[in-house]
Amino acid sequence: MSEQPFSRPGAIDLSGLQQTPSAGAGGAPAGSAYAVQLTEENFQSVLESSMTAPVVLVFYSRSRAPQSGQLADDAATLSGEFEGRFLAGLVDVDQSPAIAQAMQIPSVPLVVVVLEGRPMPLLQDAIPIDQLRTALTQVLQSLTAQGVTGRHQPRTVAAAEGEEPVADPRYAAAEDALAANDIDGAVAEYQKLVDANPADTEAAAGLAMATLLKRTLDVDATAARAAAADRPDDVAAQMLVADLDLVGGHVEDAFARLVDVVRRTVGDDRDTARQHLLELFAAVGNDDPRVLKGRQNLASALF
Repeated sequence: MSEQPFSRPGAIDLSGLQQTPSAGAGGAPAGSAYAVQLTEENFQSVLESSMTAPVVLVFYSRSRAPQSGQLADDAATLSGEFEGRFLAGLVDVDQSPAIAQAMQIPSVPLVVVVLEGRPMPLLQDAIPIDQLRTALTQVLQSLTAQGVTGRHQPRTVAAAEGEEPVADPRYAAAEDALAANDIDGAVAEYQKLVDANPADTEAAAGLAMATLLKRTLDVDATAARAAAADRPDDVAAQMLVADLDLVGGHVEDAFARLVDVVRRTVGDDRDTARQHLLELFAAVGNDDPRVLKGRQNLASALF
């Protein structure tokens, strides 16, 4: 397997995507629950998912390099075999040129493993599926040895138009607790679900919201806001006010406050603020347009 040098070490520069109109909302390629067709619209949110489990980006062009299209198909197939150990992000450079520009792609095919927002070049050749499987296995074994064991949740096709959503009985106990204003009970029930399946984003979102409600239950909002105003560098104080903003429906204000903290801080303080912001994203819901905008602003602050 030949590996050519990759010219852009370090964090991915997303600035080229910020003012690019979307080409459409890419969904999961047919037959694969752990692969997604990337566009300018969803690229940053998929990249953010690399904070907990690797994303394998495959850049291809079926018109210019047909073999690269087969490589993308093979990566999607293997993502199912590995059952979420990585998410295959497929980038058609002809349909999404802004992504290729932001990543400074030298040629296709190109396969890059992204973890915690950082790209690691894997290969620049259209190799057979068996060799690709071996290469990915080696990468995942190395990451496991470093303690990276997270998984992505399966991506499913939305219900047909007009079809009523079916309630999932797994969440009934937690939802009943919330309805009864039993916040501690809701946290406990959602925590059970997350412990059983860390990739369950619905349970994670419920846990984030229940935990948020618990954090703000008996808080003196006036005193909390005064403390944050007096101590702008106190990360905990800023996070508490962001929580209060979110509970009060001021979602964009909550996100903006923490993005600003991320931009102004370094080290542990920055990571604490970033992680808290991700929890607020989860509480609101990853498909909410305010979350998509918040993720863009977070990416700009980080990179």
